[in-house]
Amino acid sequence: MMISLKRMNAIFQKDFKDFSRNFAVSTVIFVPLFLAAFYGRMGVDSIESHYMLINMTFGMVAAFVQCCLIAEEKEKNTLRGLMLSPASTAEILGGKSLLTFIFTMVIVFFTAYLAEYKPANIAVIVVAVVLSSFFYIALGTLLGLYSKSVLEASVIVMPVILIFSLGSFIPMIVAEYPFLKAATYLPNLQLIELAKKVEAGAGFSGVLIELAIILGWVIAAIITTVVIYRKRMVD
Repeated sequence: MMISLKRMNAIFQKDFKDFSRNFAVSTVIFVPLFLAAFYGRMGVDSIESHYMLINMTFGMVAAFVQCCLIAEEKEKNTLRGLMLSPASTAEILGGKSLLTFIFTMVIVFFTAYLAEYKPANIAVIVVAVVLSSFFYIALGTLLGLYSKSVLEASVIVMPVILIFSLGSFIPMIVAEYPFLKAATYLPNLQLIELAKKVEAGAGFSGVLIELAIILGWVIAAIITTVVIYRKRMVD
């Protein structure tokens, strides 16, 4: 089935108008920028600090904004109309994710710039960041499908922001409680591990394992989201 770019663009434009009118949600995207500027002025320069900001951006922009956009559709009872429209699942979810993806990439770029993060291999980091954004957007969509309102979405996404933003502390917890070792495979930690290898001189061939793990999370999140979305269509 061919994907209609015109339908996706219509959904994108509608989301942009809704987003610009929601002051509470739109201001959240600036939080990582303020923290990045603060870190940059303080001279904080470590992979952990840089990726705390980047992972926070994923949580606050990719997951939070996406979750609120989906929840707002449900709150206004317009999501059902989209589901029953001629638009396909790919067109609806793609169109609903496009605005969030653009905002995420822009905020990640300026966050890295303000924090004065200069990766040794930009190409590897860009691929990893784009892959990671897909995971968080899918996760935000999934949480939005379970939320009944924007207020509920704002609450339900908070654990995601906390867990993935402060992921650099997870290895210390795992050292204390080894049975939690599986947590080290979370995509935010794999992104940090990948960044460390890049700074040590690794190229694509040296970070294939981390990229594969992140890709696995992306595929699992997208499949789960599509299944839940289609289930909502027949509820």
